[in-house]
Amino acid sequence: MSEERVVKLGTGWSTWNTRSVLSHVHLPEGFAISLGIKSYHSGHCLREALIGRRDKSRKSGTAGPSDVESILPGPHAYDGSFTSLELEWDGVKVRIETAVDDGEWFAVITPLNAQLKSACLTVEAGVLWGRPGYAKRVGDSLLVQNDEVTVTVAVSGELREEPVTEMRGPYLMLPLNGTICVVTNPDRLADAELIVENRKAAYLASRDRGDAKQQELYDAMQICLAWDTIYDPFRDRVISPVSRIWSCDNGGWVLFDWDTYFAAWMAGLENKELAYSNACAITELATDKGMIPGMTRANGLKTHDRSQPPVGSITVRALCDMHGETVLAERLFDLLLGWNRWYAEYRDWDGYLCWGSNPYEAKIGHILETVVLNTKFASMLESGLDNSPMYKEVGYDKERNLMALADVGLMSFYIADCKALADLARRIGRDDVIEEINQRADKYSARLKTLWCEETGLFLNKHLDSGEFQHRYSPTHFYPLLAEVATQAQAQRMIDEHFFNEEEFWGDWILPSIARNDPMYPEQDYWRGRIWAPQNFLVYLGIRKYDLPKARKALVEKSEALLLKEWREHGHVHENYCGDTGMGCGTDKQNSDAFYHWGGLLGLISVMERGEKAG
Repeated sequence: MSEERVVKLGTGWSTWNTRSVLSHVHLPEGFAISLGIKSYHSGHCLREALIGRRDKSRKSGTAGPSDVESILPGPHAYDGSFTSLELEWDGVKVRIETAVDDGEWFAVITPLNAQLKSACLTVEAGVLWGRPGYAKRVGDSLLVQNDEVTVTVAVSGELREEPVTEMRGPYLMLPLNGTICVVTNPDRLADAELIVENRKAAYLASRDRGDAKQQELYDAMQICLAWDTIYDPFRDRVISPVSRIWSCDNGGWVLFDWDTYFAAWMAGLENKELAYSNACAITELATDKGMIPGMTRANGLKTHDRSQPPVGSITVRALCDMHGETVLAERLFDLLLGWNRWYAEYRDWDGYLCWGSNPYEAKIGHILETVVLNTKFASMLESGLDNSPMYKEVGYDKERNLMALADVGLMSFYIADCKALADLARRIGRDDVIEEINQRADKYSARLKTLWCEETGLFLNKHLDSGEFQHRYSPTHFYPLLAEVATQAQAQRMIDEHFFNEEEFWGDWILPSIARNDPMYPEQDYWRGRIWAPQNFLVYLGIRKYDLPKARKALVEKSEALLLKEWREHGHVHENYCGDTGMGCGTDKQNSDAFYHWGGLLGLISVMERGEKAG
């Protein structure tokens, strides 16, 4: 991938500022125009807004629990050329639509209700991320400038002057008693509504898929990913962290390993640059040992002890297939190969693969570096299934730095990674390593076959300290289909006896993260029974490799229904969903982020099933 692609992606106006979807920033200057609401009901200003905010996420002193903003996300072009959302907060409802035309930014703010004393729109200007420049008010306008660029922000409507506010920079306030326009070209202020409307019509027409339900599925996936995409000023790149709420809670952004690869896969459907940027961002975080950390934060924290499920090679291959080129594979191949070697070196126990955590010298002093290292808990985090019941009674070997469990899911991931990596090697002329990779694939395929339980009709995890099979079932037990290790007969038994078993995985909503008859399923706490889009997606990838038409059709249809339920009701794309009700919202444990992009994988399943170019 050429560096020009990365630079091109991080330019122009968009919602680059992770802390608020109401903040529109121009790159590379970092000039920000941040919209907000002044309410006279509570006396507060809403200066930052996030999608899917939960009560506990509101910081003390800014608003009461009942005043958490609610945002219905609308279309958001990846390039920021059009965005739309509806906001409700403290009795105020507004629609905010923005457009970019010929490099200029336009916003139309439409009040959707009235108050006894009209709330105000606040327009605040500033320069973010320590970039050179300053903002000031000049008459009825705002000026943002540096030594080379000047942006003039003009507004329509009558200003309300209030010197005592919660604003921290130059601002304008306008009563929300009619439509307000905000522009960066005063000469085009009168045309702002027409410009936004034309841009909206053109954008929506460009996305018309000709089928209402497929349009909904595609929109849910793309809109969530677009609103979650931000600018990383630390490394001057565009990335798509799992959600803005997670990023704000972790100092600016947090990248998880497999989450980011899945973001790249979804983005690849229509924005190659964003897809490649995400794939590079996570892969190029590899440590000197070759491992790609399970988590990296903006403050420099990396989990040097542990990784996460190795889905990098299958993602990069899918992106190469989508775009008919190998440039991404050429850039990332050696890093992916290093990661593949790392797993074989650090996660092998007598030919089986186990999740683990290796001690290392703390670099920041965070609890994850000082207390959690080389523990079963850290190893569970490496699995990505943080509190799965599968690991409850498992031992931990501090000498090996491994959980004492031959893990069907990990071994399947790894074999699939080997096969995809060998395929990429062939495509880019790296014949020198193909035999090495194939040998590892063959070795672990042979070992995975020993985990087949004829009596149960499933590949089972195995306790390595006792030699006994474990009988707690998760969708990870279907992953041997992804690795293409199961025979057709074995695959059919897995589906007939477990996938369609109402006491285990079948039901109105599928696939629960632990079998329904597991004692911990009723908890519906994170990986204890909740449904997770990546598990549905990975099982789908496996099923489509076999002749299993009934299961394939069922998984597609039920994944569609699961995504659309919350999307239609709330405009949410959830981190996980209740195994009993299909809801993402409404849990007392508050353990499902409402706008977490990998929920969109439920829509990607449908896109792939329709034969569209998705890898």
